[in-house]
Amino acid sequence: MPRENDAATVTVRTATVRYWAGARAAAGVESDVVRGCATVADAVATVDALHPDLAPVTAVSTLLLDGRATHRDQPLPEGSVLEVLPPFAGG
Repeated sequence: MPRENDAATVTVRTATVRYWAGARAAAGVESDVVRGCATVADAVATVDALHPDLAPVTAVSTLLLDGRATHRDQPLPEGSVLEVLPPFAGG
């Protein structure tokens, strides 16, 4: 029987990161799927590495986790959706 720490029992978390407005333009895609990220900060670091032009945008963006504002130290649940909402002007 595998123990909790055995590789066979480790679950790799998967989450979707969606980009809006300037974040979408910086990433060049509408969304990414990230794997193995334990926190929101891990997911942001992963997408920043995938899309280097995105890093300055994520640094100032509001982040929503499953539709609610979140902090970067928040755990990233399996199957969740993280949205990157950059600041924007409008009227």
